[in-house]
Parts: sequence; structure tokens; C-alpha cells
Amino acid sequence: MSFQAYLDNIEKQTGISPDQFIELAKTKGFTKPGTKATPITDWLKADYSLGHGHAMAIVKLLRERGGLS
Repeated sequence: MSFQAYLDNIEKQTGISPDQFIELAKTKGFTKPGTKATPITDWLKADYSLGHGHAMAIVKLLRERGGLS
């Protein structure tokens, strides 16, 4: 499955676009330097019922486009 397919499936499942996830992560402070993947994946699993692979796709999205280093 391609990265874009993961993002498309996440949007279909949650109704939240990739850009909206970036903004949500920013408001929660998940794009600050030094933020690890685990708190982000825990949030996505708890609040949006994402599986680990899909949650990690959002982490990758945050690293590529959301300012997470």
C-alpha cells in the first residue's frame, strides 16, 4: 500500500484530512522539537481508533509536512 493510500484510508475512516491532522497535532504540541512518535500514535489510536500502521503514517506526514523533526 502506498503512503497516499494510507492517507486516503485515514481520511475515509476519520473524516479528517491530512492537513487537518497537521493542524490538530500542532494545537496539541506534537510538532515541537524532540517529540517522539509514541505520544502521537497513542493519541491517534485513542481518539481516532487508528491502527499502528495508519498512526505511523500520520507521524510520517508530520515529519514531512508538519514541522516535526
